[in-house]
Amino acid sequence: SIQWMLLSRFASRITTHLIRNMSDFKDKEMALANDLVQFLTSSPSPYHCVQTSKAMLSRAGFVGISETNLKDWKNIQPNGKYYFTRNQSTIVAFAVGGKWVPGNGFTAMGAHTDSPVFKIKPVSKTTGTGFLSIGVAPYGGGLWHTWFDRDLSIAGRVIVANDDSSSFEHKLVNLIRPVLSIPNLAIHLTSGDERTSFKPNRETHFVPILASVVKAELASPQPNTKADDEAKKVDTELNNHHPLLISLLASELKCKPEDIRDFDLNLFDTNAPRIGGALDEFIYSARLDNQAMCFITLTSLINSCETLDNEQNIRLVALFDNEEIGSQSNRGADSRLLPSVFERLNGPETLDSALQKSILISADMAHGCHPNYAGKHEPNHKIGLHHGLVIKYNSQERYATTGLSSFLLREVARRHSIPVQQFSVRNDSPCGSTIGPMLSAHCGIRTVDCGVSQFAMHSIREMCGVADILHSTDLLTHFFNDFSELDTKLSVD
Repeated sequence: SIQWMLLSRFASRITTHLIRNMSDFKDKEMALANDLVQFLTSSPSPYHCVQTSKAMLSRAGFVGISETNLKDWKNIQPNGKYYFTRNQSTIVAFAVGGKWVPGNGFTAMGAHTDSPVFKIKPVSKTTGTGFLSIGVAPYGGGLWHTWFDRDLSIAGRVIVANDDSSSFEHKLVNLIRPVLSIPNLAIHLTSGDERTSFKPNRETHFVPILASVVKAELASPQPNTKADDEAKKVDTELNNHHPLLISLLASELKCKPEDIRDFDLNLFDTNAPRIGGALDEFIYSARLDNQAMCFITLTSLINSCETLDNEQNIRLVALFDNEEIGSQSNRGADSRLLPSVFERLNGPETLDSALQKSILISADMAHGCHPNYAGKHEPNHKIGLHHGLVIKYNSQERYATTGLSSFLLREVARRHSIPVQQFSVRNDSPCGSTIGPMLSAHCGIRTVDCGVSQFAMHSIREMCGVADILHSTDLLTHFFNDFSELDTKLSVD
């Protein structure tokens, strides 16, 4: 009949429309995931993470300012977009609403640039049984057994003297290629107890091999007595580290070995981040915790600037260093960095009022329900991959989420039909923490802890879902856009 024919055509059009929308979403999903992969690849250390973040912000029209230049801060204007760095490992970016005046609030998000790694010791020169090794120290709480048998390289920051040693500058270095390895002990040389309970000693067993003594001697340049004497006159790193290591750094930095005066260097896995799985639905990478949330919050801030003209708040993202070791440093979240930024931007007179109109999203990765260890998860809070941003709760305030702060994020998600999840640990399980509780306490600001779900947190190789990157970026973008208006509709004493 004609009626049936019309219904069939209508159904066909709806189906075509849905398929097209699904295809568009998949294209956006993969494009954003590939951008994250590039971000991770470019960020083998916190210093590189900040450098990559600066490049993103600069491309989006944000202007770099200095913490120490008072003129920069006096010239901050509505509709302006700015960023500054501290120690090259922490960065704060903010966009001033077109309708902002002192006393209005802040819509802020925080994440961290650091991850568990091995750092090169101040005196790293180690030699034993025919090999040159590098002394390293563990940073943070890593799954250290995953660092064995990996192709490792070196990245970080180096202090370099200029030609006449009258001035110095810091330079970033990334050796890129594999130069170190921590080999496992062969199964034939381990006892049955050692095989079933693998407990490597972090001082004696985690000593990466750089080269064999024989090859290093053959490759070393002929001695230059005059140059050696000159090098000894200055406080260089030449005596603290293997000359081969210093030579590798100098070659990459295009400077003389004796010009290297100090450094902050960490190891990293050269196995590049990539999208994988039979259906290209996963991201495999180091440092997902927490560089994925650095990328998502920055991207959300940048995307939200399209609505900046009508914004009454200041939108802000702070990416801190040293979260993995407690945040107690001048560039960590437990410092006065964020409270002082709020005060400098708003002024002291109306600051307390402004903070009560503000909110902080503490963005840190979350624990997905591992299919091989599902019993480790609370039955009603089993978090999946691909199911949206995870809001984290803890009755002991290990997370700073409250019913009020959670409502605000969930309401934005509801308005835009974006999935979210809720997480709480088992009562008989330990619980990690984030920068959320300390920033909430220091600033007196409402806070919600959330993050993308992942597997293998703190492993050298972690895993998360592709779809969650777009879900989370869309949600946090809308949160920047909607919060100041939504907050006026919430009445709280």
